[in-house]
Amino acid sequence: MGGGDVSKEMGAYRRGDHKLRKFVTARSTKFLILSCIAFALITLACRSSRPWFNTSIAVADQISRSRKGYTLLMNTWKRYDLLKKSVSHYASCSRLDSIHIVWSEPNPPSESLKEYLQKAIKKKARDGHEVELRFDINKEDSLNNRFKDIQDLKTDAVFSIDDDIIFPCHTVDFAFNVWESAPETMVGFVPRVHWPEQSNGKADYYTYSGWWSVWWSGTYSMVLSKAAFFHKKYLSLYTNDMPASIREFTTKNRNCEDIAMSFLIANATNAPPIWVKGKIYEIGSTGISSIGGHTEKRTHCVNRFVAEFGRMPLVYTSMKAVDSRSLWFW
Repeated sequence: MGGGDVSKEMGAYRRGDHKLRKFVTARSTKFLILSCIAFALITLACRSSRPWFNTSIAVADQISRSRKGYTLLMNTWKRYDLLKKSVSHYASCSRLDSIHIVWSEPNPPSESLKEYLQKAIKKKARDGHEVELRFDINKEDSLNNRFKDIQDLKTDAVFSIDDDIIFPCHTVDFAFNVWESAPETMVGFVPRVHWPEQSNGKADYYTYSGWWSVWWSGTYSMVLSKAAFFHKKYLSLYTNDMPASIREFTTKNRNCEDIAMSFLIANATNAPPIWVKGKIYEIGSTGISSIGGHTEKRTHCVNRFVAEFGRMPLVYTSMKAVDSRSLWFW
């Protein structure tokens, strides 16, 4: 056999080997894709057909309904459309017992507003239970009003919420379950953190940091009361036992009542809050946090409160509560 014939045979072999590799690679890729699709379909079918999975959710919901509910404490100020949307939404939550609207406007709520809210609540009534609605009227316009002591609350749990924030009911119910496991602490959806500052040469000086610092460090020391559960006894402590100078400070500066409540609860428990993961739907415009100098003002509040309490009571934590029933893997 001549050299030319050998070269032709080697070329044909290489072409054939190249085609075979392309064929095998294509078949392998298709097989991998089909395997992934089949696995996803089988997992979904098994998950929907397994009686114990659906039963576990049903049992958890049944246990939830058997316990006492919570009081919704909603802060509002001349945003009636937002108030209507929020009350109409939360009235459908199965574990809600009553709604208290913190009213600090100079004029009382109109009859038309009260009538609208009552109708919305009645429409969402379930199993013969209608959520109670009350306006807590305040003579003075102060941020401290949202934590004013309420003598006749029927529930131990208070869910403090702003009128422009919406959470799905199942998310609120899960946070309530978390709170029931630790009723002395604060359980909420909006974490924040403080950091000791050494560069300015001051002893015991701290800076307030927002969400991105929490995200970057995986650490927090506060949950904001714009969306948080706490025990009703802290309303009494805030109103009657916390230093009056702190309440006067928050009224004058129209800021930081949420930080003051975090200090109060941490000081009483020596424990951190619990952050619950949940999707937040903000239906209003941007608030004071978007105003320039907001972080500096909050930093001033933190250090002012440290001086008032005589120590830094806030406790760091990296724990996050997640509802595993809504996850594929956990």
